[in-house]
Amino acid sequence: MASRVETEYRYEKLTWPEINDAVEQGQVCVIPCGAVEQHGHHLPLDVDIVCPTGIARGAGQLIPGKMKVLPTVCYGYTGHVMDFPGTINNDFEHFMHHVLDITKSLAYHGFKKIILLNGHGSNMPNLDLVARRTNLETDAECILAAWWNLLTVDKEFLPRWRQSKFPGGCAHACELETSLYMYLDGDNVRQDQIRNGTISFNEENSPFNWVDLFAAGPATIISWTSSYSETGVLGEAELATPEKGRQAYEEAVKQLVRFVSWFKDRPKDVRRDRHRRPPTMPIPWGQRPLRG
Repeated sequence: MASRVETEYRYEKLTWPEINDAVEQGQVCVIPCGAVEQHGHHLPLDVDIVCPTGIARGAGQLIPGKMKVLPTVCYGYTGHVMDFPGTINNDFEHFMHHVLDITKSLAYHGFKKIILLNGHGSNMPNLDLVARRTNLETDAECILAAWWNLLTVDKEFLPRWRQSKFPGGCAHACELETSLYMYLDGDNVRQDQIRNGTISFNEENSPFNWVDLFAAGPATIISWTSSYSETGVLGEAELATPEKGRQAYEEAVKQLVRFVSWFKDRPKDVRRDRHRRPPTMPIPWGQRPLRG
């Protein structure tokens, strides 16, 4: 009979001796990171929680012997959306330190492979720094991935799947997010409220200032959401269907399984000191020393 650590993908459902077993097996820890944020008139505030959590758990159910899914980080950096009631902002420094405390705890216990699976676009620069600091300040390796970018691994998936215009048709509470939420938690979609929404600065057709979930202009303004959106919907939500959501879910889960399996067994890159004479003091911003 398989042991609990080989069949249970939920980190918090293990005992501490079972955590020791997971460490011994070199399992990968996946931390879903989301936000409580407006998603128009038709989607609840928890879209950025439900999407990465559902995908992480879907992968965990398939390969519980390779990965553990941690409880979701539910509050993210959303200050620019505070003009829409319901949004909860987590100060960017608090947010980064919170997630960094989690990754450092995992590294301390012996987990050496960590994935931050993000569900909220504005978490990306903050989580990028968390991953970088984890890699420099611990002996673990940490990688950041947005769940929607898993859909770009197979170059044929999005061209076959997407019907909305580019750029802007998939941005926020859009064809993609609405479809996936319809599949994961369709009873909570306000079907009669689904309406497309425009991004006003995209309509300027500037080669510099435009945005989409999968790309952005080379010099795009990131400011108050209320300044360029009337409803908080950025994209063509009316094109969403539960079937599209199923396809996106299955593709994201498949690619996350591939990602975890690759990352788990990938040898760590080795740091090498290039100084002719060894430094006589530690790096002054808290990095783990090269020796010892």
